[in-house]
Parts: sequence; structure tokens; C-alpha cells
Amino acid sequence: MTGFGVLDYFFWILLLIAFVMEAWALVDALTVPTNAYAAASKQSKKLWMIILIVAAVVGLAAAVLPLQGSSPVAVLFGILPVAAFIAAAVYLADVRPAVKPFKGRGGGRGSNMGPYGPW
Repeated sequence: MTGFGVLDYFFWILLLIAFVMEAWALVDALTVPTNAYAAASKQSKKLWMIILIVAAVVGLAAAVLPLQGSSPVAVLFGILPVAAFIAAAVYLADVRPAVKPFKGRGGGRGSNMGPYGPW
């Protein structure tokens, strides 16, 4: 990363933030039960896992490429990093809220909880 300017570092940080978001979407998808996707009328867990694994790998590669001498601006505006970011964003904005009620975190809500609080 020798010879990089301030703007190059800014775009590299954007690549890192995008990778963190893609990894967060992948980890969240791992914690959701398989039948939650069907109950929420979303695509299958298997399909979302494939999409998010590919997105995370592409995001990691895009975040590492500037360390190998590539321009962060050119990497950031490539089609694959943008597609990976969009896939993670769709999961986090659409699928995650739909399957969240089916997660079953265990100790968070007891069996004596109603829709408006404890009973």
C-alpha cells in the first residue's frame, strides 16, 4: 500500500466495512433455524448460505486486494464487490427481519411472555 493517498485509504476502509457487513450477514444466517425461512416465505437457508458465503469470500478478496498493490477505487467499483454488498444488504434488510421472530434465542423470552409483555 505504498504510495496511497488519503482517498485510497478512505476507499479501502469502505471495502473493509463492506466485508464486515457481509460476514455479519453470514454469521446471522448461520444462527437462524432452517424452517424459519419457509415460515417467513423466504428462499431456503441453503440458497442464502451459498449466496452469503460467496459474498463473504468476494468481500474478503476485495478487502485484501489493495494490500497486494491494486487501487482501492478500482476494486470498490468492480461488479463483484458491489454484487456481494447488495446480496448482504438484501439479507440484512429483508430476510433478517422476517426470520428474526423464529430465531428462538432461548433465555430472552420466557414461556410466560405474551405479545404485550409478561402475563
